[in-house]
Amino acid sequence: MASKAASAATKYGKLWGRGYETFKNRRILSVSGTADHATTYLQGLVTSDLFSEPRAPREEVEDAVIAARERGGEASDASEVEEEVPVRFTSKMRSTCFLDHRGRILTDAILWKRVIENNESSDTSKATTEYFIDVPSDTADMLMDHLKVHTLRRSKIKLADKSDDISVHGVYGTLNAEGAPPGYMAAMDPRHPSMGMRILSVGPEAMGNNADHDGESANDDDISNESEANEAPTTNWTKRTNYFSKLMNNFFPHAPGTYSVLRKLSGIAEGSELTSRTALECNQEFLNAVSFSKGCYLGQELTARSQFTGVVRKRILPVMIVETEMEVPRPWIMASMIQELGEKDGMEKIFGLTNEESADGAGSLISMMMGSVASSDEGGNPQDDNDGSTVESEEAKQRQIELQKLREAGERLQNEISALAIPGASIVDKKDGKTIGKVISAPAPGTTVLLAQMRLDRLGLLGNAEKWSRTNKILIGEGTKEYRYLPYLPLWWPEIDTETGKEKLADEKNDDDELDEL
Repeated sequence: MASKAASAATKYGKLWGRGYETFKNRRILSVSGTADHATTYLQGLVTSDLFSEPRAPREEVEDAVIAARERGGEASDASEVEEEVPVRFTSKMRSTCFLDHRGRILTDAILWKRVIENNESSDTSKATTEYFIDVPSDTADMLMDHLKVHTLRRSKIKLADKSDDISVHGVYGTLNAEGAPPGYMAAMDPRHPSMGMRILSVGPEAMGNNADHDGESANDDDISNESEANEAPTTNWTKRTNYFSKLMNNFFPHAPGTYSVLRKLSGIAEGSELTSRTALECNQEFLNAVSFSKGCYLGQELTARSQFTGVVRKRILPVMIVETEMEVPRPWIMASMIQELGEKDGMEKIFGLTNEESADGAGSLISMMMGSVASSDEGGNPQDDNDGSTVESEEAKQRQIELQKLREAGERLQNEISALAIPGASIVDKKDGKTIGKVISAPAPGTTVLLAQMRLDRLGLLGNAEKWSRTNKILIGEGTKEYRYLPYLPLWWPEIDTETGKEKLADEKNDDDELDEL
């Protein structure tokens, strides 16, 4: 698992440790046009409302933030602490989805917007609006074909693939996305700030000059083979990534692969993982990617019907797989006990609305369970006996042996789950032989946490017929070995209505609060 530096507790949960990386598995498609032609064109194809400002992600309740800080949620190293700044969410960047004619997802995307003024005219209608579609590489070609199909002959827009000319990066451990240098666009991830800050290198200033690229690459991870290390970069993308690395290395450590771990621990599926599924099953309304108040767009009917009349019976969420002999951690024991006692929304109170279920908190718990981290006295500090000679604690030796066994068992389990939990594999409950979920994405590197589309009723989140059991046993895919699954709700999930599987409305929450007071 990617290493984590000290992190801070904020109103958006505990942030991942400081670091940066360049995204190599993303593509940048461009839609541009004068006046509002590009906006109007995309408005009919995306699930978000481009003519209104995006909604800010759900914040942590103040009590939870204070409690996290009292437990040591703030960075202990003063050099890691920064003043908390207001986080703005504007039309400059938003999350969205593209649907097919059936209302099924083609792909998700991050939509960047910039306006290029016409210096030769003061007429604002002459300004060019350009949208950069930041999309996973595995769905980029399909999306480009989709855009072309819906471009009319007389459309006053231009489509282009600018993946070779523009680079996109992630920065973690900060909420300050203000004051981007010339040539860069920066904003906090519109789905949830705990996912980090995204930076788009788009202007000529962000490529540096020839002296910045003479015979070196900023990071070995940013080149494809050793021969390129001694050659000057020849593409704009390489120039941008090298220059960005040189700028960042003075402030943040290079942390490639962080996003892959972070998004899976956070329960966020992307690209082909979402293809052919409905927006609500993939939690896109929770991630601010869907507007239910905008006008017509391609695929709207199914999305609107699901929201206003249907019941959402399954959703994507992170699931940790453990051995059946492993002791179940306390949060899951409490969740099971609450459900057994018949308390309403018990699972939700344990699995989603506490600081521990941020990606950072989930990562720490998983590391301890897998033996990736140990207590502060790991290794057994030498101790002095009464006669002054140095002896090694027998207890420390035993702890070291037990920790090594835990690490080896964790590695074996990771290898087993990686082999079984391929996308599309079924998760079957041994209790009754029924399929309760499907694997969406393989486990996050260094963990046994995978993304799965799970039946909400089997988690105790829909109806009252089923309960989640801490002694459950499951089979994965074609495997015959029994495992246990530990689901948890990500930090950004709202309170769920157990009758509909959708976000509980404000009026319903107030009614519940009044009943609790009686």
